[in-house]
Amino acid sequence: MDNLSYQYLDNSFNPDKAGQYTLLLQGDGSRFSFAVTSKNKLLLLSNHLSWDAFDDPDANNLLFANYGNRIIGLPYSGFTFVPVSIFNPEKVADFARFLDVKADEKVFSQPLDAENQVLFKADSDSLQKTRDRFGLNDVVFAPKGWILAIAGNSPANNALYLNILGETVEILNFKDNKLRFYNSFSFGNEDELAYFVTIAATELELQPEQVNVIVSGEAEPADQNCTRLQYFFGNVDLNPLKAATLPKQFTSHGCLSLTALSLCGSSAEN
Repeated sequence: MDNLSYQYLDNSFNPDKAGQYTLLLQGDGSRFSFAVTSKNKLLLLSNHLSWDAFDDPDANNLLFANYGNRIIGLPYSGFTFVPVSIFNPEKVADFARFLDVKADEKVFSQPLDAENQVLFKADSDSLQKTRDRFGLNDVVFAPKGWILAIAGNSPANNALYLNILGETVEILNFKDNKLRFYNSFSFGNEDELAYFVTIAATELELQPEQVNVIVSGEAEPADQNCTRLQYFFGNVDLNPLKAATLPKQFTSHGCLSLTALSLCGSSAEN
């Protein structure tokens, strides 16, 4: 029996063919979402689940089916990018000192793109639950797919890409098709969101009236967050990119960061 609720379950989904499907899972400190795809087509989507679902695999069998491929974006509690040109795998422990790693945290090191290695430490609770049910071989830096999806679509120098998940916003910028800025911030209301985006634009020396803000995640054109951003910036749009074939009732921006995990493969390194 499966106790989870699903925002979408395609009528072609067949649990007996799980070995032919890919599980995509992404979470933050309090919740996670997962999708199942086949040949880049969305078959199943379940959002905003408690990590407690991991405690009862028998009751949540579609999450824990024996999928042929798994890509798991764990919430991170700290990260740093290291240029590939100076990165030495034998000195991961030295780079990890920048992360102030606690005894119950684990550091992962993996390529982000052709020029950057990412080191990140995982949230201890979700880390343990993932280790117990899936192991850690399929863990990737959670924003990696979203970053790669945007990088592969000729990002403009004056564009700030936002991904809003609950009360967290990720902000991304490229210059001449190379990653220039990525960071995430916790915000409590639309004014704090606008503040962090403005700070990022100022640091990048971008004039607000010339900035295109392109939003994905939990956002709609007329919501408080987007309305407030429109007050400060010249243009605010939802991200039109698609990382999977979606049913008509789904917006591409709403599940972009989750479905874009398909671009990552499972490349975790300890």
